[in-house]
Amino acid sequence: MNHLVVPEAYPCAFCDYLRGARPFTILYREDLAAVIVPREQRGVSHLLVVTTRHAPTLLDLREAESYAVINLLRRAAKAIDLVDRRPGISVWQNNGVDAHQAIPHFHFHVAGTVEGGSTEWQDVPELTITETDSIAERLRSHF
Repeated sequence: MNHLVVPEAYPCAFCDYLRGARPFTILYREDLAAVIVPREQRGVSHLLVVTTRHAPTLLDLREAESYAVINLLRRAAKAIDLVDRRPGISVWQNNGVDAHQAIPHFHFHVAGTVEGGSTEWQDVPELTITETDSIAERLRSHF
């Protein structure tokens, strides 16, 4: 048990994506963690590294999951660097409503920076699955 207040968003969107209940682009998957391409691209090749087991926050991770997530986070950053050649890569992670966590399933964001630096924090257009599949295809050969 921890003291974090997580958002109430059930059923869990990430769990639905991972089990195929809702369409979503999965770039890469292992037993403990996966890399998915969000429809809201906040950077150049914005990816999410998630646990395959439902774990609401960082404090809920098992030790093996933490290693799997960090390994995939590093691999995702390397793929973005090789393919998109951005001058910066942003990584962020939120735990609890007060930290702006929107989906109650542990995940890291990793994205190449946009023109002028940083990432897009305002509203961004929602891409189609075909468009996120295209992003995954560009990165997959370097993953």
